[in-house]
Parts: sequence; structure tokens; C-alpha cells
Amino acid sequence: MSKVSRGRSRLLSWLVLVIGLSVIVASLALQWWPADSGRADPSDAAQVATGKTVYEASCASCHGGQLQGQPDWQKRLPSGRMPAPPHNQNGHTWHHPDRMLFGIIRDGMVPPWAPPDYESDMPGFGGRLSDDEIWAVLAYIKSRWPQKVRDWQAEKSRQSR
Repeated sequence: MSKVSRGRSRLLSWLVLVIGLSVIVASLALQWWPADSGRADPSDAAQVATGKTVYEASCASCHGGQLQGQPDWQKRLPSGRMPAPPHNQNGHTWHHPDRMLFGIIRDGMVPPWAPPDYESDMPGFGGRLSDDEIWAVLAYIKSRWPQKVRDWQAEKSRQSR
């Protein structure tokens, strides 16, 4: 085999390897990052209504019927875990982009949404709620924020894409 043939063969092997790795990375990314098609739209009355229903059934028992969170939500419980935070403007939910909020609801407080050793009572709802229901919950939560907070969070979400 000539030097040119060997060079082409190596180049082809590297190309196949790079393409294969790219496919693997892309498929893993798609598994972790939700599709943009189900975005939370706080101005969509139907999505907000669905989100309210799902929130009341799945989230309010911990995060409160008025999104107020548990008392003393910034102080650790005797178990060492943090109480459920509020989802209204008094909490920190609006500090995070949509994709992260979606991931936390779907997967729970696990990596990449939290440090590996973080312990939380927040379960993942991916096995109980559809992606559309999760987006609807986020639409409902966002619909309750003042416009200034909603605008700030929307910009944060745009920047994280």
C-alpha cells in the first residue's frame, strides 16, 4: 500500500470516528435537553389552565397552592435537606432558564441540574407527567410572575439556548 493510500485510509478512519462520536454526543444531548417544541408560554390560556390543573395535582402539596413554598425554605430541615422553595417571585425559580426548570421537574434534583452529592426530596416526574404537562406547569408558574420578572427570565432562557 502506498503512502498516499495509507494517508487516505487514516483520514477516512478518523473521519468515521469523528462522525460516530458526534452521533453519540448528539443522541445523549437530545436525551438530556428537552425539545423546544413544548415551550412554556404564560400567555397561552389553554396551556396555563392545563398547567394549573397539573400543578395542583402534582406540585402544590410541597410547593404550596399559591406557589409560596414551604416555611423557612432557605433553612435546612433536620434531615439536612432543603424545604420546597416557592415558585412565585419571592423564590429563585425565575433565576433559572426554562430548559433547566424542565429538567429538574422531569429528572429531579440530580446531575446535571444539581451537584452529584445533592440530596433533595424533589422527585423526577418524567415517568408520571408528559413533556407537554411539564411545559404546561412551567407556563402556569410563569403566568403568576410579575411582567418584569417574566421578561428577565425569558431573556435568561434565550441566552441559555
